[in-house]
Amino acid sequence: MIKKKHKIICLIEQGEGLHLDFKFEVSDPPKIARSLVSFANTEGGKLLIGVKDNGNISGIRLEEEYYMIENAAAKYCTPVLNFNSKEWVVEGKKVLEVYISKSNMAPHRAPDNKGKLRAYVRVNDQNILANGVQMKIWQKLIGTKDIKLIYSEEVKRLMEILKKHNSLLLSQLIPMLELSRFKTENLLAELIIMKVIKMNVSEFDSSFSLCDPTE
Repeated sequence: MIKKKHKIICLIEQGEGLHLDFKFEVSDPPKIARSLVSFANTEGGKLLIGVKDNGNISGIRLEEEYYMIENAAAKYCTPVLNFNSKEWVVEGKKVLEVYISKSNMAPHRAPDNKGKLRAYVRVNDQNILANGVQMKIWQKLIGTKDIKLIYSEEVKRLMEILKKHNSLLLSQLIPMLELSRFKTENLLAELIIMKVIKMNVSEFDSSFSLCDPTE
């Protein structure tokens, strides 16, 4: 009879990514808070505490790991974040599984390296700063019940540009539209909410393209 793999082993084999992050230990509450808000601001995810970046199980060295997570969620995340956790014993070592669901209170913020509260999102296996377009999307979703598409000259020009170029960076769109950065981000945010345009976020930049009507 084949022995079933432990759930944590299966997770580790998936590797770090959009929904999974490994932590050897929790020693820096602001840093772990950035991971927590990144998952909450994106699609949710899991932290495995007691697992090295290479996937090796080191185990939890201190019983205070849970309380460090709790402290990070309560004192370093704004608004406060809720999470679920479970302690596992894998290969004779303790691993703490922490689950953060996608939040309907985004954006959550955490301190950057200088202590300033910033909003982060999860991109692949990285926690990165939310860009201006994403911040405006959150603002509009919080403050507006209904956004209607007005087929203005600006909207028409933007759609024509993207039809011609397929995908462009914000820095490329601003001079083409002859609009300020603020107005360009605002326009993109509205059209992303309406699923006319999609934003492709990477660790270094973000590009924008028209949504496929067949998707």
